[in-house]
Amino acid sequence: MTTDMMTIRQMCDAFEVTPRTLRFYEAKELLFPERQGQKRLFTKRDRARLKLILRGKRFGFSLEEIRQLLDLYHKGDQQQTQITRAYDIARDRLADLESQRQEMDAAIDDLKEQLKWGEKMIASMKQTRTAAE
Repeated sequence: MTTDMMTIRQMCDAFEVTPRTLRFYEAKELLFPERQGQKRLFTKRDRARLKLILRGKRFGFSLEEIRQLLDLYHKGDQQQTQITRAYDIARDRLADLESQRQEMDAAIDDLKEQLKWGEKMIASMKQTRTAAE
C-alpha cells in the first residue's frame, strides 16, 4: 500500500468519522474507494472529497448540493463554475443561518422574560404562604 492510499480505519482516525459514515458516503456515490478484496482503500481524491463533504455538512449544505458541487470539479473551466455555485449556496445558507439566529435570539429573550415572570410568581406565592402561616 502506498502512502497515497488510506484504509477505512486511517480515514476514520484522520477525519474523526465512523466507518458507517464512510460507507454511507460511498453508497451515495460521493466517495469512490478502491477495493482490494474486502479492503477499501481511499485515494488523495477521496480524502479531498471527504474534506469538502464534511465542510459542506457543517455549513448545512444538503447531500445533493454537495454532490452537485463535487460533480462540477471536472467541468474544465478551472473550477470557476464549481466555486461560483459553492459561493451562491454558501451565501444562501448564511442568510438562512442569520435568520435562524435572529429567531433563536428572540426565543431566548422571550424565555428569559417568562423565567422572570415565573420567579415573581414563585416569590409571591411563597410570601402568601408565609403570611398565612
